[in-house]
Amino acid sequence: MKRTTLSIILIGISIITSCNKFDNINIDPTRSSNLDPALQLTNVQLRYSGDLEINEKIHLCITMPLVQQVGGIWSNRWGQMYIYNRLYLSSLWDNSYNKDVTDIVSAVERSSNNPLMSNLNAVCRIMKVYEFARMTDLYGDIPYTEAGLAYSKGITHPKFDRQEDIYNHFFEELTAAAAQLDPSKDVVRGDQFYNGNIAAWKKFANSLRLRYAMRLVKVNPEKAKAEAKSAYDAGVFTSNADICLIHHEDVQNSYSDSRGNGLSAAFVQSEVLPRVNNTFIEQFRLTNDPRMSHFFRYYIDIINRPFDRIDITDQVREKIGYNGVKPTDYVWDEQLAPLDITLPNGTAIKATSNDQKVQLANFLIRNNAPFFHMTFAEVELLLAEASIRWNVNWGGTAAEHYANGIRAACEQLSLYPTGPKIETALINNFIQSNRLVPGSEIELINKQLWIALLMNGTEAFANWRRTGFPVLTPSLTGESTTKVIPRRLEYPINESEQNRANVEVAIKALGPNGDTWTNRVWWDK
Repeated sequence: MKRTTLSIILIGISIITSCNKFDNINIDPTRSSNLDPALQLTNVQLRYSGDLEINEKIHLCITMPLVQQVGGIWSNRWGQMYIYNRLYLSSLWDNSYNKDVTDIVSAVERSSNNPLMSNLNAVCRIMKVYEFARMTDLYGDIPYTEAGLAYSKGITHPKFDRQEDIYNHFFEELTAAAAQLDPSKDVVRGDQFYNGNIAAWKKFANSLRLRYAMRLVKVNPEKAKAEAKSAYDAGVFTSNADICLIHHEDVQNSYSDSRGNGLSAAFVQSEVLPRVNNTFIEQFRLTNDPRMSHFFRYYIDIINRPFDRIDITDQVREKIGYNGVKPTDYVWDEQLAPLDITLPNGTAIKATSNDQKVQLANFLIRNNAPFFHMTFAEVELLLAEASIRWNVNWGGTAAEHYANGIRAACEQLSLYPTGPKIETALINNFIQSNRLVPGSEIELINKQLWIALLMNGTEAFANWRRTGFPVLTPSLTGESTTKVIPRRLEYPINESEQNRANVEVAIKALGPNGDTWTNRVWWDK
């Protein structure tokens, strides 16, 4: 995709959405009558991975620690140690419904039934599904058909749709929107994912359909198989060139600036950066994964200058191997004896206990790190799982898709600025040494998805819930407010207060445990 001057776009959005006090009094003063849906699309795409508030709360604080990829700092405690925080659980809802949901619903409305915006409308419909999927996967039943319609239709207390109905509509929308896309029609402007590439958007729609089909393997395997087959037949990703990603600018995000990578900003704003969870490290160690030395590095932190951290990996690794934090520990809990280290400038120092706990490498958390919305690696690993579950051959055997998925996941790292290019021989050896084992195929496939989805905590969390892999031991401490790993987010208090009747219906549908973060969404039953 092209790199756009995001600051200019954001300024444009601000200007267009401003309300002119001299406008005709018959025009709704809360809603622009001529807002360009292309700019709304741009804004929604940028905020999805650029919004600091959302990405800090749902990725860094909750989902990445929940699936035991990172941990150890105060901000990780909510997900790592299951410490209840209603404000954090509400963050996605509170910051999406009144912004991104409203924008994308409006963009679909404004571009519909307009022959000059046919492709734009189709892209917005796909983006709308993608936006709502994140919401329903985390919360369960949510406002969907009536959401975002306060301005256009005056609906201020939207009903909650059942997740099953929402998913059925996802499949219909993705199918229809992909069919609507036509390269002979309008050029899609402002698209931050594919720069208006119609063929790429078709593949993205079909690949999303595959992802959401596989969500249903527990609750409705027949529907899952049928939708997955239809998605594959329509044309999914076939190489890393198809990856859906957004390139962020090399700026440090704030809570009002979405140009940089929001998750990166969340990582580097801490005086102490998150450490890697030993559960995650063990997967790399047991399989002799060639990505290990690239992902995990030992650094001496420099407060407020995260990218000036001093890399001491080689010396520490030689003495203690790879060591992160235990699932139950803060970084300061396990105190290790100081190590004698010589810095690159020749200065001899003592590496402290904190210095001896690995962190994610700089290239993963750069301000301009891309955010991978969906990858070829994920598609191939999902197809590998489908092959095992249903004894099908959709373009290859399970072993072939599995190998393709691992290779793609290794090679996609080179798409990061300063990211590594792993040698083909090393990847080949890794694949040969980690073949599928009869009876354990689904576990092995989804452990690789666990790795491939690093830096996309919500998807890693969703995939863990739908498959149960990797098998995680709850990280219980004296601070934990539950004894099991949470499986959803709770509805916000303000929604319960302002939309009480509809919320009560949704809570009743959740079953005996009600609106708790240990309850399960429909497809996770």
